[in-house]
Order: sequence, then C-alpha cells, then structure tokens
Amino acid sequence: MLADICTGLLSILTPESIGAIALGIFTGLMFGAIPGISGIMAISILLPLTFYVSPLVGIPMLLGIYNESRGLEGEFAEGVAVMLFYQIGELFQSYAVGKSRRNISALMDIRPDYANVERNGKLEKTDPDEVCVGSVIVVQPGEKIPIDGVVLEGNSTLNTSALTGESLPRKAKEGDEVISGCINMTGVLKVQTTKEFEESTVSKILELVEDSGSRKSKSENFISKFARVYTPGVCAAALLLAVLPPVAGLLLGNSPEWGVWLYRALTFLVISCPCALVISIPLSFFAGIGGAGKEGILIKGSNFMETLSKTKIVVFDKTGTLTQGVFEVNGIHHNQMEKEKVLEYAALAECSSSHPISLSLKRAYGKEIDRSRVTEVEEVSGHGVLAKIDGIDVAVGNAKLMERLSVSYEDCHLDGTLIHVAVDGKYAGHILISDMVKPSSKKAVLELKRAGVKRTVMLTGDAKSVADKVAAELGLDEAYAELLPADKVEQVERLLAGKNEKEKLAFVGDGINDAPALTLADIGIAMGAMGSDAAIEAADVVLMDDDPMKLLKGILISKKCIAIVYENIVFALAVKFACLALGAFGVGNMWLAIFADVGVMVIAVINAVRALKRE
Repeated sequence: MLADICTGLLSILTPESIGAIALGIFTGLMFGAIPGISGIMAISILLPLTFYVSPLVGIPMLLGIYNESRGLEGEFAEGVAVMLFYQIGELFQSYAVGKSRRNISALMDIRPDYANVERNGKLEKTDPDEVCVGSVIVVQPGEKIPIDGVVLEGNSTLNTSALTGESLPRKAKEGDEVISGCINMTGVLKVQTTKEFEESTVSKILELVEDSGSRKSKSENFISKFARVYTPGVCAAALLLAVLPPVAGLLLGNSPEWGVWLYRALTFLVISCPCALVISIPLSFFAGIGGAGKEGILIKGSNFMETLSKTKIVVFDKTGTLTQGVFEVNGIHHNQMEKEKVLEYAALAECSSSHPISLSLKRAYGKEIDRSRVTEVEEVSGHGVLAKIDGIDVAVGNAKLMERLSVSYEDCHLDGTLIHVAVDGKYAGHILISDMVKPSSKKAVLELKRAGVKRTVMLTGDAKSVADKVAAELGLDEAYAELLPADKVEQVERLLAGKNEKEKLAFVGDGINDAPALTLADIGIAMGAMGSDAAIEAADVVLMDDDPMKLLKGILISKKCIAIVYENIVFALAVKFACLALGAFGVGNMWLAIFADVGVMVIAVINAVRALKRE
C-alpha cells in the first residue's frame, strides 16, 4: 500500500499543482503580511490568474485580501490548510482510482498482441484480427491464447486467473475447447480457431469493460441532479449572506460590518462545496466494480451493481449453471435395433449442435462424424433435432418431440435425461444421459439464503424427475421442469409480477436459450467461461468462472459497495448542513469550514477505498 500511496503522491505533484500551491501560499503571505499592497490591485491582477491555475488557491488569496483590508497580520494557516487537505484528499482519490483501474486493467491485459499462425511448416506472427476461422495457431509456453478454438495437438496447463480470478491452473488436452485470454503455462498447443478475433471471448470482455463506466446508478444520477441544484443554490445563499445582513444593518442605522459578513459568507461557501459527494460516490462504485473484476466478476455498470445488491429472488437454469453440463451416456434401453446403431443415428443427427447433450452423444459414438451423410437438419426449439441420415428420416429429442411426431415411446425408471430416437417414423429406443451437480452448488444456495435471498428457483427443459432430484439435493425452494425457452420467459414474467417492487429478481444462465430470460429479469447473470455469446451479451453481470459461489461473492461485493455509498451520503450531508448552520450564525470559523469541505471529502474517499477489498 505504501508503494501505491507514493505513486499516487507523485501523480498529483505535477508542475501545475506545485505551482498552484506555491502561488497560493505566496499570495496569502503577500496580501496578509504586507499592508501596503492594494486589495483592488490584487483582485484585478492576481485573482483571475490564481483561479485559472487552481480554483481552490483563490480562497487563501481572498483570506489574505480580507485580512489585509482589516489591517490584521493574517491567518495564513487557514489558506494553506485548505490546499494541504485538498491535496491529501486528491492523494487518497488517486490511490483508490489507481487501484481500481489496475484491477480493471488486469482484465484489459488479456488482449493478445499476436497469433502464431502455422503456414508451410513455419510460424508467422500475425495480428489476431487477420486470423480466419479454421486457421491453425501455435501457442507456446508463456504466451496468451489469442483466439477461441479447439486443441488439435498437445497437452498443457492454462493460467485463467485474468479471466476467472482463480489461481488454480486448468488442464488442456487434445479435443478441449480453449478460450482467448488464458496464458499457456507448460506445453506447446496447436489450436484450430473457431471464431474470429472480434467475436472471441477476450474481445467481448474488453468491449464490456469499456462500456461499464457509461451506465450510472440511481445514486450517481441523484448526486448529479442534486449537485446541479445544490451548487448554484449555496452560491446564491453565500452571496445573500455577504450582502443582506450589512444592508439591513445600514437601513436600521447600525454598523454594516461588511468584513464580518464577508468572512461568514466565505466560510459558508467553503463548507458548502459538494466535493465529498461528487467525488466519493462515483469513486465507491468504480472501486466496487474494480474489486469485483479482480474476483472474476464483470459488472457492466454501477446501475447493475445497485440492482444486484437488492436481489431477493434468484432463478437458476440447471444445465451448466447448477450442474457441470458434462453429460455421459449411461445406457441405451428399449432399443429396436443394435445399440451402436441407435447411438450412431443420434450422434449424426446432433452433429451440428454444440449443446452439452449433443457433445456427450458424439463423444460416446467415438468415431469421426461423416457430415455428408446428414442432410435437411432442423432444430426444433425445446424439443430436439430432425434430420435425414442416408436419406432416412431420423428424430432425436425429448418426449415432446415424440408426441409431436405421434411416435409411441418408452419411459425409463432410472433418473437421468432421456434422449428418444425415432427412425423412419418408428421408435428405435432411448439413450439415458446423466449430469453431475457442481460441488459448490449446494453451498452456494445455502449461503445465498444467509445473504438475504428469499427464494431460489430452478427452471429447466429436463424431465420432472431429474429436476425434482436436483432441487431436493441442493435445497432449492421451487423447480419447474420440461420448459421450452418461451416457457422460461413466462415463468420469469410470473415471478416478476408476484414480487415486491423493491425486491429484485436475478436470472442465472449460460445457454443461448437463456438469453430472453436474462434480458427480461431485473438483473441477468451469465456464466462466462461456458456460456454462449448470446447469454453473455444479454446479461448484466458475467461470472468469468463457472463456480456458483461467484454469484454469492458478487452479491456480497455489491452490498458492501452500496453500504459505503449510503454511509458517505448520510455522513457528508449531515456534517455539511450542521456546519452550514454554524457558519451562517458565526459560530463556526474557517477551520470548521476546512473540515466540512476537504476533511469530510478525505474521510469519504478513505471510506470509498474499502470497496476495493475482497469479501
């Protein structure tokens, strides 16, 4: 922290700031200590120059002129203290902004500088933007993976900390999908790109980070509107305080005491400065977003930070969110042909899909997919796939697809996901597939309830028996099964309609079919590492790791950030209004004004820095 403070101090001790401080001290000394200097000359020559260099430096000058006009030696400490404490406030602000920026910059550093493209047996360094889909790139130890792709050759471990906030390396082997932004640590990898650079994970993240600062929370908008009314209001009040009482004294035949009321007006003006609010509130959100980024939680704006803190209902998708999304074929039952043939038809029909279930079928088939055998592929949303294989009609999907095709099917007494297969209009059997619950899902649900979440709901397109089993295992309050994407949207709409206005509903998903629900919810949260591009684009918060505990961390960070914001608002306004009253009645002097302005700002900024710390 000492190094950060030194860096911050050096950053604010610019030639301009040093010159401003020197000029302020000089003018305060000159006009306070040398009674022969004309106040009119001072105002006409040096006052505009001083305010041009630094507005706050003008206050010590005014104090010097005022003291000179009264024939006093001048209390230069007041003027110097204003500048000194203001610079201390700038120091802490610089530290907090710098730390937050470094946390966010850690995400920005994931941008690769080049890609090693293999051409004619040689490696050529190429701009990632120029690499086409399907190109083979070589990632050597210590290099960043520049573009999303699939490992063709090699084994290695990947450092994903810049994306997920986790220091534990992940293994990568032949056939594994890898995402851009990870650092290759050990072996050499040959990767076939599956996306263009502008569509890859790293580009999406950088775009989201750059846009996050443009979305303001209600608290920030309130402070902006408040300052637009408050600032001219207190300036007018200070002017009236300097003019009306002396004029009233003259009209009543008393001494006007211009000096006394001018001093009170200046004190009032210093107290009223809204720096504590205008600086600390955006800084608190900026620090909170930076702290969340370090944990692998990308919050797209301070408005979403505020909404996340009020989350009382969490709606989960099942596959890939609460479960691992890595399916395994456990059996083929009621088959009317050889089991291998049933599996072959299913794998060929699903050859164009990237859904985890489709991947499990292709993995279980274990042979190279001959796509020339597959024609007229039609995906029926929420049901399955229709295709022609070797000219034969094949249907692969759930029970709803069989009912739609008027094909009689057989159920299974075992728990798991059933994939029914119909060939040439006749039932060919079903494939039993199972998914594993993530190790941290149960703990995440329990801790969410402890953190103030009132209801946990699961929506899935899977069978009711599977959904009920997962819900019971994890302790979820409600579970709804056999839902199409449109059904999920209807359920979210129903939950939104039944909740309190102040309570916020969060939807957590990862698949392309979750995008409508993510958009509809008060706050959409996408699992970044496995999530589809559509889900990440539609979401307001992206969890760069697939760990459900990240959701808990995000909510805790947002609650802490909002608590700091409210603390600063209440503290700053309470102190300022109390000191304004004291200053107006002559009870408070300039030292009180200094505390009410820069002192409160320093305290508020130091409090805002707390948002950087991990939960």
